[in-house]
Amino acid sequence: MGSCGCGGGAHFSRSIVLVLVFCLLGLISITCAARLSVSRQKLEVQKHLNRLNKPAVKSIESPDGDIIDCVHMSHQPAFDHPYLKDHKIQMRPSYHPEGRVFDDSKVSTESKERKNPITQLWHVNDKCPEGTIPIRRTKEDDVLRASSVKRYGRKKHRAIPQPRSADPDLINESGHQHAIAYVEGDKYYGAKATINVWEPKIQQPNEFSLSQLWILGGSFGQDLNSIEAGWQVSPDLYGDNNTRLFTYWTSDAYQATGCYNLLCSGFIQINSEIAMGASISPVSGYRNSQYDISILVWKDPKEGHWWMQFGNDYVLGYWPSFLFSYLADSASMIEWGGEVVNSEPDGRHTSTQMGSGRFPEEGFGKASYFRNIQVVDSTNNLKAPKGIGTFTEKSNCYDVQTGNNGDWGRYFYYGGPGRNENCP
Repeated sequence: MGSCGCGGGAHFSRSIVLVLVFCLLGLISITCAARLSVSRQKLEVQKHLNRLNKPAVKSIESPDGDIIDCVHMSHQPAFDHPYLKDHKIQMRPSYHPEGRVFDDSKVSTESKERKNPITQLWHVNDKCPEGTIPIRRTKEDDVLRASSVKRYGRKKHRAIPQPRSADPDLINESGHQHAIAYVEGDKYYGAKATINVWEPKIQQPNEFSLSQLWILGGSFGQDLNSIEAGWQVSPDLYGDNNTRLFTYWTSDAYQATGCYNLLCSGFIQINSEIAMGASISPVSGYRNSQYDISILVWKDPKEGHWWMQFGNDYVLGYWPSFLFSYLADSASMIEWGGEVVNSEPDGRHTSTQMGSGRFPEEGFGKASYFRNIQVVDSTNNLKAPKGIGTFTEKSNCYDVQTGNNGDWGRYFYYGGPGRNENCP
């Protein structure tokens, strides 16, 4: 069982007072201010950990070193939000775009047959009891790797692919590169995709590689609304190079609102089996077995919340509509694809891989793919997207190629190795 860290704050507070007293008495050298700063940071980190890590009914150790805390559903981080103090948890969506009907006992679907099933690593050791949700425990080192306690669990500003942007300064400023397919020009009420799962190599710890869908509302200015879900490899956020399921949301272009997974108040989880931010297993291999995950995000037309489903079996929970401005109504753009951070180590393009690290033309078993990409239209049905566009900042580094066939519907291959002879 995990400890709650009780009394930690008081201990650090006493430390700060003592250091300050000794400083004033001249009993400590010039390093005084530095020590005071470290003590303050430790106190701030400890307070943040106490906020994030809720008391657990049970704790499970994962083979990858994660601790998964089974937290009572009503104690999850979402309910720290002042607007959610009296919120009644919606245990099932009132509408499903695939026409699914959920019984009263459990939000799941009937089909249990899975081809190449994907699970999360922690499942091999135990599972969380009904009425609880699994939360990946945040450790001190996780927070210390962030640029500040305040920025922990948040994306940097301007991390959205902007297909219409031809401003090279804007592209270079963010350091983010993309290879995406997108649709715009209509009202969208959700999106779905089946995403090939890989474990791309990351060159620098402050870089990441992810594959996701974006549900966007508003302009690309300060008021952008975004809901995002997919898989990512992010050493900075998680402290390793594992491929992990993730979500993200923001209502102000990544400035003050939103976060990854459950690292702030927002997403309300109802599922006891899938942990946001936990490792996905197995992953695809080059010319080897291929694995993919299916993600569906849709707007409940009755309550207005945005729901997320993982695979065919797991309705995970929802983002309450009050979190958003534009998305409280509908999305104006849907994007699917890959994103990496290029920090230009040594003044050259990063060798951080996107997708499988191979270019799209290599095809199945080598390049990564999104298949059966769909949008939820105004009649609340899943449809093939019309007028798909593609976008990449530097196609010699990462590229995207779309296609269409009977089994895979609308699909695309995407990704690349980053630095190569044509991408110096």
